Amino acid sequence: MTSTRSTTREAAPPTERHVKIPTLRTPAHFNEQAAALGLNLHADDAVLTGPDAPLRQPLHFRDRLIGNRWCTQPMEGWDGTTTGGVTEPMLRRWRRFGESGAKLIWGGEAMAVRPDGRANPNQLIISPENAAGIRRLRETLVEAHRARFGRTDDLLIGFQLTHSGRFCRPNEKTRYEPRVAFRHPLLDARFKVTSDEQVWTDGELCGLVEDYVRAARVAADCGADFVDIKHCHGYLLHEFLGAHKRPGPYGGSFEHRTRLLREIVEGIRASGNAIEIGVRLSAFDFVPFKPDPARGRPGKLGPGIPEDYSHLLPYDYAFGCNRYHPVEYDLAETFRFVDLLAELDIKLLNLSAGSPYYNPHIQRPAAYPPSDGYQPPEDPLMGVARQIEVVRQIRAHAPKDMIIVGSGYSYLQEYLPHVAQHNVRTGWVDSVGLGRMLLAYPHVLADAIYDGRTNHRQFCRTFSDCTTAPRNGLASGCYPLDEYYKQSEAAKLLREIKKAAGV
Repeated sequence: MTSTRSTTREAAPPTERHVKIPTLRTPAHFNEQAAALGLNLHADDAVLTGPDAPLRQPLHFRDRLIGNRWCTQPMEGWDGTTTGGVTEPMLRRWRRFGESGAKLIWGGEAMAVRPDGRANPNQLIISPENAAGIRRLRETLVEAHRARFGRTDDLLIGFQLTHSGRFCRPNEKTRYEPRVAFRHPLLDARFKVTSDEQVWTDGELCGLVEDYVRAARVAADCGADFVDIKHCHGYLLHEFLGAHKRPGPYGGSFEHRTRLLREIVEGIRASGNAIEIGVRLSAFDFVPFKPDPARGRPGKLGPGIPEDYSHLLPYDYAFGCNRYHPVEYDLAETFRFVDLLAELDIKLLNLSAGSPYYNPHIQRPAAYPPSDGYQPPEDPLMGVARQIEVVRQIRAHAPKDMIIVGSGYSYLQEYLPHVAQHNVRTGWVDSVGLGRMLLAYPHVLADAIYDGRTNHRQFCRTFSDCTTAPRNGLASGCYPLDEYYKQSEAAKLLREIKKAAGV
C-alpha cells in the first residue's frame, strides 16, 4: 500500500554548511551523499543520447504526441507593461523557452485573469486588449523552437491562469492589496490582511469564475493548447483547498473546497471552448517558516524555523499537510484531488509544493536564500527528494493516461539530467519540469540528451537572485549568469539589496 505520510527523513537540525553539489565529482559520489542523508534519490551513471534516450521518448496525450520528457515551468518576470501587456524582455524569455527543446510548455508566464489579481503591477493580464501581444509570445516561442529543432507539431503549449489572492500587489510594487479565501492566524499579519472585508464573499466568487472562463477563451484565441487552472504556491485557488474553517459552499468539506475548480472547468466547457485543461498543484504544504532570530547575525539571515503553531493544533489552514505535525505532508486529500481531476477528464497535472512566500525551502530547494527568506533549515537535497518522493507516490496513484510533471530539480545542477533520466526511466514521473534552471541555462537538457555534454559554467547555483529581485521591485532574471541581466542597472541595485538584507 502506498503511504500518504512523509517517508523521507525528518529535517536535520539547522546547520550552516551543506555539501555543495559541484564538489560531488561523479554520479557515484552524488548517490553516496544522497544515501548518507537517507534519501530515496538516485542519479544514473550516464545520461543516454540518441533516439532511444529515456528523456527523448514521446508522451501520448489524447490523440497527440508530446515530443520529449521535459517541460518549461511558468517563470514570470515582473517585466510587462502596467496595463498587463508584453515587452521585449518577456519576448526574449519566451524565445529562450522555445530554444530549450522542451516539448511541453507549461504556461511560460503566470497570467492574471483580472487586473486586481496581479502579484505585481507588471504582471501579464490575459484579456482581449492584450491578446495580440500574447499571441506574439506564443509565435515567438514556436519559431525559436522550429529554428533549433526543426519541428513543432509535437509541442503542447499551455497558458497559466491565476489570481494572486493573498499576494496581490496590482498597483504598487511595495503595497499588498490581498483578497483571501479565509483569515489565516499566521499569514494575515505578514501579508497585510487586517479585515474580514478582504475575504471573498460567495457572491464575488461567481464573478471570478466568469473571469477564468473569459481568460480561457482568450487563451484559445491566441493558440494555446491548454490552460492551467493554477492551484499552487499559496495563490488564491490553492488557498481555497486549505479553507477548512471557511463556512458556506466554498469551505469546510473537500467537496466545498474544490467547488471553484469544478465551477471553472464546467464554465469553460459550457461556453463551447474546447481547450484542454491542466492543473499545477502544490501537492502538500507546511506551516510558514521564518529566520531563527537566535541564530542570525549582522549580515546573515538565520536558518529557517517553523512559526509557532502549538496553539493551532489540529492545523486546519493548509492542504496536503499533517494536521497534528504540520511540518510533514499527508497526501490523503491530494490523492482525492487527483481522483477529482480524473472525474473531470483533466489529464495534465504539474506538481509542486508549498509556497515561495512563506516556506521556500520545500518549494524551491536552494543553497542561498532570497532576501525575504532564511538560510536552509535542512540539506537542500532533502527538499528535492521530498518532492520527488511525493510525485512518485502520486504517479503510482494516478490514472495511467494522466501526464504527471515533477518539479524541484534545479538544485541538482550537474546531476539534474542524471536524476531526471532515472526518474523518467523508472516511471516515477512522466515529464521533468524546469523553471529557474532555464533562466540560467535554457539548453541544459538539450545539451545533455543531444550532445552528451553540459557546460558547468552555465548551471544555476541557486543564488535566488531571480526571487530576491522581484521581491524588491526589480525584474526577475538570472543576474549571476545571464549577461542580459548581469550588465543591467538592476544588477547594481540588487547587490546593494542583498548586502542590506544579509543574504
